[in-house]
Amino acid sequence: MASRDLVPTTRTNPLLSDKSKNPKPPTTTLGTQSHLNDHESEKQKMSHDELDHHNPAVRPLMGAALPLSAGRGHLMKGDRHISTDDIGLNRQILGTHAPDHEDLDVKPILSIIEDILLRGKSLETVHGDQVPAHSESYEEKSFQNAYHDSEMVKMLAYPINKITNEIICKCGAGGEAHSVAIGLLETLSNYGWDAKAVITFAAFSVSYGEFWLVENLRVMNPLARDIAALKDIPETMEQKEEMKKKFQAIVNLLRAVLNVTHIIIKFKELPTQYVNRDSPEMKTATVHIPTAVYWIIRGILACASVLLNLIGSGHEFITSTAESWELLSLASKLSHMSEHLQDQLNKLNDFIDRQYQKREFDDMVNAFKASHIDNMKILKMIIRAGENQMPIFDGTRRINERLEVLRMKYVLLLVSDLDLPHEELNILHMIYNQQSMRHEYEVLWLPIVDHAMSMGPTQERQFLDLRSSMPWYSVDHPSLVNPVAIRYAREIWNFSHMPMLVVLDPQGRVANVNALPMMWIWGSVAFPFTKERELGLWRESTWDIELLADSIDPRIQEWIKGDKTICLYGGEDIDWIRRFTTTVRNIANTLQVPLEMIYVGKSNPKDKVRRCHEIIDREKLSHIFPLKDFYDYVWYFWVRLASMWNSKIQHGMTVETDKIMQEIFAMLTYDGSEQGWAVFSRGIYDMTKGKGDILLTVLDNFRQWQEKVDHPDKFVPILDAEISGVHLEHHCNRLILPGQTGYIPERVVCSECGRTMDKYVMYRCCTD
Repeated sequence: MASRDLVPTTRTNPLLSDKSKNPKPPTTTLGTQSHLNDHESEKQKMSHDELDHHNPAVRPLMGAALPLSAGRGHLMKGDRHISTDDIGLNRQILGTHAPDHEDLDVKPILSIIEDILLRGKSLETVHGDQVPAHSESYEEKSFQNAYHDSEMVKMLAYPINKITNEIICKCGAGGEAHSVAIGLLETLSNYGWDAKAVITFAAFSVSYGEFWLVENLRVMNPLARDIAALKDIPETMEQKEEMKKKFQAIVNLLRAVLNVTHIIIKFKELPTQYVNRDSPEMKTATVHIPTAVYWIIRGILACASVLLNLIGSGHEFITSTAESWELLSLASKLSHMSEHLQDQLNKLNDFIDRQYQKREFDDMVNAFKASHIDNMKILKMIIRAGENQMPIFDGTRRINERLEVLRMKYVLLLVSDLDLPHEELNILHMIYNQQSMRHEYEVLWLPIVDHAMSMGPTQERQFLDLRSSMPWYSVDHPSLVNPVAIRYAREIWNFSHMPMLVVLDPQGRVANVNALPMMWIWGSVAFPFTKERELGLWRESTWDIELLADSIDPRIQEWIKGDKTICLYGGEDIDWIRRFTTTVRNIANTLQVPLEMIYVGKSNPKDKVRRCHEIIDREKLSHIFPLKDFYDYVWYFWVRLASMWNSKIQHGMTVETDKIMQEIFAMLTYDGSEQGWAVFSRGIYDMTKGKGDILLTVLDNFRQWQEKVDHPDKFVPILDAEISGVHLEHHCNRLILPGQTGYIPERVVCSECGRTMDKYVMYRCCTD
């Protein structure tokens, strides 16, 4: 094969190389148009429709069929010698391939080709119109010089010029398009498919650039004018519209050639660590590249034929309908191939992306299992940041910081999407400001946003508003959160929608997947938020007013210190609330019991609770939570109870054996009923509670047990005894656990009768 002589140690005339290395010459050659009669022209034509009809494997990629070139003698003849069997054609193309230069980087050559095509005379300035001089910037010149001085450009200069001469020779001699294309593939047999296409493209661009160089300078430069005269290039001014159409067709075809060439090169640039050339995915995606290179060469030869037709034509240049149709058909064919190859490339990129994400995910899984000297490796895997980037925002000082400010600290990752419930944010804000151990840990908001969907202005504003409301650290932008970390949060930490607080210790190990329940129950006292610390806190806890509500409202602690009797009550029946509060206050006044009452509503407070709150405040029936943050406080009271329940369940405790769980159970069943309820407490240990109907029964019978209360301290114990003595014939207790509570136990017993409760799934929509 002639290909191995394309980079010789000594330069020889490329036209004088070994004739045996050239493809088999066509059996029929074309001269000038005057030498052909109509009968011969018809014999020499072969319809591209016929080719596509016999080539079903190629036809879906190729688009419209190609007609024969016709017109002047320099046009290539039809494809009489192409095999009608698509397998035969593919075998013929592949038979020319014996590569030993697979890894050549031909992008510098392609960049020069694009520059030549760009600097050629544009369609708007064809035929002598004035073209403003292009002033090159320093960057452009440096960029071009880098490519011009490339070793690859120097190495391939000789084969490029050899192919240039071969195209001119074969096209000028009237060679058949198919035979010439196969001949060029044989000449370039030892190059990869991308190099074959680029070398042939570069060879044509030399002639194309020389043509436009002479054409653009012929008016001003005597040398260019002399060359144009010897070539007898037509004065295009007189044929402006006709020439515009012709060169527009050439430009469209060259654009299609360029697109397909770029895609072929992109296949070669795919990362081999995820997909190599021998993988089934790569073989499937690239099976049509040899055929694509063949048709790239065919398109280039068609353009070369048009340029050759202009030489020596002078004022007699006549365009051919068949010639124009061939250019259009080839452009359409290559456009279809471009779409197909781009689709295959997209599939490969998707496959590579999945492989990359799998490897990154596995790396993250392994990193969380490994031991580290600090937490920097884990944090840098979660948050993507450049070496000099400050990717976290300090909400207190309002400045950006490096990740290093979190080194060797406990980091509490607040994981949430942009729909972070305002009540959770407000309560967490309150706890954060009250904490006495802030130097021990830092909170970092990790916003979870789907990277596949770009954030719009509304989401950007939503993120910035949330970030500005947080006093702790936040990731500076959701795009900095590694998509692999988002997947890890969803699959390993089971994040879905509800916020969670993941605790990382100073070495980056996960100390607790979700410390929010501990934060709601104990606040910063729960530091370092491990399961061991949680179990230890439960061992220290007893059921009293401090556990139930101490952290909800600072007034409660003041009432405890003041030895007041405290009454927490709830429900949404305002008539019951009026009757209950009035009756209790009258009894307290009669017994001279220092009483403080506060309304805690219901979980998931709706309009009824809001109206009750407003009426209680207006009629001065009792204390209420601060008007501005009423919903937040009510939510906090009930989420603490749900968190206590969930925490106890996860530690294996049951209603049958655990006193605190029995009390929590009773409170949650009160909330699930339609009645009101109340809890009374005096000091730390004296507590009693009851549902609305039982309480009113006991309070209405006050005269029967009034004399037992001979001191205010005995009010709560006596009330507890009276409530315990009331046994209703029927009861119906409902325990409603919110969906985000966590683990739902399979068996729960009733706190009143000890029977196993029936289990239901409830969907509720309340629009009161």
